[in-house]
Amino acid sequence: MKFGPLAITDAEGAILAHTQRFEGGAIKKGRQLGADEIARLRAAGITEVVVAQLEPGDVPEDEASTRVALAACGSGVTVGEGKTGRTNLYAEQRGLLRVDRARVDAINRVHESVTVATVAPFAVVDEGDMVATVKTIPFAVAASVVAGCEAQCASGGPLLEVAPFSPRRAGLVLTRLPGVSDGQLDRAAASQRARLAFLGSKLVREERCAHSAEAVASALQSMRDEGLSPLMVLGASAIVDRRDVVPRGLECAGGEVSHLGMPVDPGNLLLLGRLGEVPVVGVPGCARSTQVSGFDWVLQRLCAGLYVGRDEVMAMGTGGLLEEVGTRPLPRGAHQSGIVATVLAAGRSARMGALNKMLAEVEGTAMVVRAVEAMLGSRADETVVVTGHQAAAVRDALRGYDVRFVHNPDYADGMSTSVRAAVGAAGKAAGVVIGLGDMPDVTHEHVDRLIEAFAPERGHSVVVPTFEGSRGNPVVWGSAHFSAMKKLRGDRGARSLVEARAEQTQFVEMRDPGVLRDYDTPEALRRRSSSDES
Repeated sequence: MKFGPLAITDAEGAILAHTQRFEGGAIKKGRQLGADEIARLRAAGITEVVVAQLEPGDVPEDEASTRVALAACGSGVTVGEGKTGRTNLYAEQRGLLRVDRARVDAINRVHESVTVATVAPFAVVDEGDMVATVKTIPFAVAASVVAGCEAQCASGGPLLEVAPFSPRRAGLVLTRLPGVSDGQLDRAAASQRARLAFLGSKLVREERCAHSAEAVASALQSMRDEGLSPLMVLGASAIVDRRDVVPRGLECAGGEVSHLGMPVDPGNLLLLGRLGEVPVVGVPGCARSTQVSGFDWVLQRLCAGLYVGRDEVMAMGTGGLLEEVGTRPLPRGAHQSGIVATVLAAGRSARMGALNKMLAEVEGTAMVVRAVEAMLGSRADETVVVTGHQAAAVRDALRGYDVRFVHNPDYADGMSTSVRAAVGAAGKAAGVVIGLGDMPDVTHEHVDRLIEAFAPERGHSVVVPTFEGSRGNPVVWGSAHFSAMKKLRGDRGARSLVEARAEQTQFVEMRDPGVLRDYDTPEALRRRSSSDES
């Protein structure tokens, strides 16, 4: 292909390389110049244009990209129309995209004039999703280049294909230890039902049993005999060794452990095994949350009918460092959360009598100080205290603490006014923690776990703590809800908004009841003191 400037008198039949604009119109790049185009350019006073001229053996850009796309196309993938040197490939069905990464790299090394880009291997794709694009860089490509790309596509199995999800009838074993509540197991089971439903499958049977190898073995055998597959075991404690309860239970059932561990975090403590022909997965504890973990990658392949063994799991390390989930006790490191923590300390304390409950001492420290210390010790970026009743006394109690004060002059009209002040103070933050000054048993660990679970991009824009199934405080709110929070009225706070946003709410089960305890009366404080002394 020839490329360069050419006199307008010699340009008929050539391809315009750059858009030409002139009074009254334009001729776009890529247009083959005919007599009409030449006349318009000459009338506009243009005497020279930059063009491409095809030579014998050249393949036009659209034809080149389409030929390579057709050669790359496997089952479950269709090819779109080539335009401006680009041809897209689309999923014909829902499933997992399988990509031969090595051959994609080989095609891209054939020549700089042809490129292939795909979405990530094993990505979940829906019908109609674009899964790859072939782009021809110049206006024409040598036939030998196109042939070289086609040869790479033909050198093995399909370069691109979509493995469709097929309905599975799965079984789940949940083991329990003393202290594990039904609510915890309910939420863990709900997460697995949601995962399976997303993949077009169903959790047909769930069995809860003692955390022992014998109980696990009995449950697995029963589910295998029922024809369920895959089988999942979520233990009350993590699988840390091949001799632990869950792997021993699989072996007692007559199965085998294929592999323990995976280079995906969260999800490291995953077990792979088989009971006859039925795949068995020892589910890592992080999967109690619905956030993505290594377990999702394994379950997606199983539901797409793909084999998952040791080699497949150990190849997941690249890209395997995933986002944190809120149930991890040890986050990888501090990071900017984009979250403002607030403590509502404006109320009149009517039920406390003459004493302002914010200043009532708990273990020798004012309640509001304990509440503020929890926020300051968390991963929040800033702590704001909303004052109202006896504002000066509250500020004095917090003298020396790195907080920002926001006064609520309308505090007598109810808690909603303090919530509105807190949201206003949050400004353009990604989220706000609404904490209460009369909850001195909330700790920075509680707040951190809530912040870690906050993931608006995954639909978790409201995060609520629970203990044994009861909802508590503080609550994390994403910025998408700020507008609604500013419209609150009365003394109910934002509880009604939580109820209206169930689909966007993530509940985080806490290990102690501190997130439920507030102290509104002298009697409540005395009971707490008596409990501590006993």
